[in-house]
Amino acid sequence: MTDKFSKPPSDQPPAGAEVDKGSHQLPEQITAIPVRHTGRWLSGGIVLALLGTLVYSFSQGDVNWDTVGNLIFDDRIITGMGRTLLISVLSMLIGLVLGITFAVMRLSKNPVTGAVSWLYIWFFRGTPVYVQLLLWFNLALIFPILNLGFYKDEMVDVMTPFMVALLGLGLNQGAYMAEIVRAGIQSVDEGQTEAAHALGMSSGKTMRRIVLPQAMRVIVPPSGNEFINLLKTSSLVSAVQYTELLRAAQNIGSTSFAVMETLLVASVWYLTLTSVFSIGQYYVERHYARGSLRQLPPTPLQKIKMKMVSLSGSRGGVSA
Repeated sequence: MTDKFSKPPSDQPPAGAEVDKGSHQLPEQITAIPVRHTGRWLSGGIVLALLGTLVYSFSQGDVNWDTVGNLIFDDRIITGMGRTLLISVLSMLIGLVLGITFAVMRLSKNPVTGAVSWLYIWFFRGTPVYVQLLLWFNLALIFPILNLGFYKDEMVDVMTPFMVALLGLGLNQGAYMAEIVRAGIQSVDEGQTEAAHALGMSSGKTMRRIVLPQAMRVIVPPSGNEFINLLKTSSLVSAVQYTELLRAAQNIGSTSFAVMETLLVASVWYLTLTSVFSIGQYYVERHYARGSLRQLPPTPLQKIKMKMVSLSGSRGGVSA
């Protein structure tokens, strides 16, 4: 009969007993075998082959690349590119102001302002921007004279190509920005507004100092995409006789018979502009992400430096 206070049997062998060394062997080391990504390499090879075929086809085309190089920095092209930037920036500013205004109106408890905001967004989002440009351009057909009481002039003198382009792009952009700003405002927790009102802040001050700064994290990324899209959409204003980048290229192509060459020049400048603003958008998004991320993502320059350090370290280890 065992004593209830006795110690439980131990796994350790008693003193003087022989230990079976074969039963206490260490486990064998596991050899890690890398997974073979056959499909990944196969798809990459197919994509490279198709890309090489495309580049070879363009190289065999009847394109005068010397003309493309000579026209890249042509004064008419540079002037058109500057006008593209001007009309895009001004239209985006108009769209941003209108977007904030109509987003606040849409979220207002006033049924009149809410309905007006909904109608504005409904019309300008529901019709193509090309049609809107033509409507502004032909406005003199139904309103020959613009009479505002304090200002009176012929409509054809008021609706210049620049004004048509500005109104057409700006008002259309405002409708899209209104929805983006509305989504950003609604992403902020309602408790922030309630706490601000409890401290005695008015609705306008709460919107300016509490809600909008926090909503910028949601507003900035799609706004950057909208501006880049606006840079390309601005090419439509060539239909209303505004001489921007595309129309300048078409004018040169129609007189020099280098149609494809001038279109390639315009494409190069559009790609350059969108690439530059894409980089700027990345840094703006990174700036507004400071309060939501513990560690900010590395910038492109930091990624390059880290890659160079890792490569130099691996070379040093191999040589050692």
